[in-house]
Amino acid sequence: MRHFGQVPPAVQARLFHRQPCEFDAGSPARMLAAALGATLYSPATRPRLADDVVKQAGRGVVSMVLCLEDSIDDADVEAAEANLVRQFADLDARGDELPLLFIRVRFPDQITDLVKRLGPAGRLLTGFVLPKFTEERGVPFLEALATAEAACGRRLFAMPVLESPELLYLESRTDTLVGISRTVDKYRDRVLALRLGVTDFCSAYGLRRSPDMTAYDVRIVTSVIADVVNVLGRSDGTGFTITGPVWEYFPTQERMFKPQLRRSPFLEGRAEELRTALIEHDMDGLLREIELDRANGLLGKTCIHPSHVLPVHALSVVSHEEYSDACDLLRPERGGGGVLRSAYTNKMNEVKPHRAWAERTLQRAEVFGVAKEDIGFVDLLRAGVADS
Repeated sequence: MRHFGQVPPAVQARLFHRQPCEFDAGSPARMLAAALGATLYSPATRPRLADDVVKQAGRGVVSMVLCLEDSIDDADVEAAEANLVRQFADLDARGDELPLLFIRVRFPDQITDLVKRLGPAGRLLTGFVLPKFTEERGVPFLEALATAEAACGRRLFAMPVLESPELLYLESRTDTLVGISRTVDKYRDRVLALRLGVTDFCSAYGLRRSPDMTAYDVRIVTSVIADVVNVLGRSDGTGFTITGPVWEYFPTQERMFKPQLRRSPFLEGRAEELRTALIEHDMDGLLREIELDRANGLLGKTCIHPSHVLPVHALSVVSHEEYSDACDLLRPERGGGGVLRSAYTNKMNEVKPHRAWAERTLQRAEVFGVAKEDIGFVDLLRAGVADS
């Protein structure tokens, strides 16, 4: 699979200076973590789940989480597990190209039980999402994952969700973060990415952001994100990929504030109708939050609606300017440091301080591609909308 693989080849050639690479569940973990993109969640109770998975793969989704936790009623867990087993068998029989598939479990025992019940169809499973992760609760999950991996003989990844009250509360945050760091470092080879559960953070204080506001407008949430990145997202080789929080909105609602989406990029691309549609569906806030995710060290995003996928992917493509700067900074002759003017002659590139940014940018460029010099995110959005 690869990002924008659903777009016709002629359109891809027009959009990309460097095409996104191909990858699959067997690719290196570092590549998969960067490639997760918009991870689409779906309740495991859906009766036509196999059809949904195939459909979303055809629309450009490359990672999905099939949820047995908060998205379903407590009374439906047993039926949802049975449904998962049936749907995986259906998918295995079809042989279609599928996204990376993860199961969000409630208890450690579900990991070993489900791997056993899935049987041969378990080869379609990339890993598990671990809820409300702390050191105390996380270790049993990761031990169960190791047991399941040994039993099935396949690599299985974990994606812990950081959403517990202990992480939110100021008096326990530092100890909780240090414990989480200790745990995920011990199981580093199995931890693909860390996911942020911002909805749970807000719940602890009875808060809910409106579609006019991003997660970063809720200051208590911003402080947690900052501390998580501080401890777990470092670029010195100890950090992990941390994904952006869910955007909850997709229906049209009456707006309280003016749109956040600037008109000029859409006028330049002659896409004013697309801008209007995004605003009407509360997507301008999503676009701003995606940009803030990346500015704060996050990559990828939890998504609960298919309409969110394309904006996440379009804004993950590396611009030609970013790529040019990153390549200049990482030239072998620049190993001694120094300062240089960017090829676009609009900024200073300082080799040593900007090196980690350049390495991360080229990693993103590998999986999401590099746009041509005259291509912006509006062009990428339009191409995806036209194809869907």
